[in-house]
Amino acid sequence: MSGNKISGSLPSSLMNLSYLKILELEKNNLAGIIPPWIGIKLTMLKILNLRSNNFYGNIPNQLCYLSHVQVLDLAHNNLSGNIPRCFNNFSVLSGKEANSEVQFSFNFTNGIFLVHHLLVMKGREDTYGSILGLVTLLDLSSNNLSGQIPSELTTLHKLKSLNLSRNQLTGKIPNKIGDMKSLESFDLSVNYLSGELPMSLSGLNFLSSFNVSYNNLTGRIPKGTQIQSFNESSFIGNKLCGAPLTNDCVHDDKPDTTSDQKEDGGSHKVDWGLIISIALGFIIGFWGIVVSLMLNRSWRITYFHLLKKLIKV
Repeated sequence: MSGNKISGSLPSSLMNLSYLKILELEKNNLAGIIPPWIGIKLTMLKILNLRSNNFYGNIPNQLCYLSHVQVLDLAHNNLSGNIPRCFNNFSVLSGKEANSEVQFSFNFTNGIFLVHHLLVMKGREDTYGSILGLVTLLDLSSNNLSGQIPSELTTLHKLKSLNLSRNQLTGKIPNKIGDMKSLESFDLSVNYLSGELPMSLSGLNFLSSFNVSYNNLTGRIPKGTQIQSFNESSFIGNKLCGAPLTNDCVHDDKPDTTSDQKEDGGSHKVDWGLIISIALGFIIGFWGIVVSLMLNRSWRITYFHLLKKLIKV
């Protein structure tokens, strides 16, 4: 039912299809919230594609009950709120459950019907047929999602495509992102992410599509065979440095001349406290002797006699 002009909200009658494996309603005019009953009643779903509609509101946590899902595409809607942390409940995507269904096919009296499905991966739309059962994808791009990227997503070790671009995500990229060893496509562009790129990114050896452009990222791009193979366009719009960008990073082992200058400058400063102490000591001592000689006649006579003897010597 994709690519039509279906409007309104999802009918509740769909919840009776408890053995449904594929629900693709992308490119319609559907609106309203994503009903929580999808995750409660349609627990056998392997593909849920609601891409390019007008759904709004939060992503319901009940979708986390779809433990068998391998394709979840909610891109190009008006969804808001945080990304659910419970997405680590996806058993197939996390590798807790083996994906036994290599291809989606249905037996009819006239033959076997093989399912073909349009999916957006690596920035382009392709048709997947015989290998559809091998595709693993999570696409939440082009919504209004906010908050941080949940660290729980990094446990989806069998996920091949992760797209969170064009949202309002903040915070840092999870340090354990390198645990997602199966990633082939990874897009976090056009968000408000900050901090440095995790060093673990260099361990994603199967990456063929990567984009973190237009965020608030800083620091050195991790060195790795795959990371350095991407174009500058994958990193622009940040304050990053190092290959493949042309601007070099300041070496970490470069001496901190600023602090040295501060220390050197401090050693040449005049110690006014010491000077004032010496001056006060001199004045008090000098006038103490003078006043004593003026007030005590015997001391004065003795002092001048002593002074004459010293002069004669």
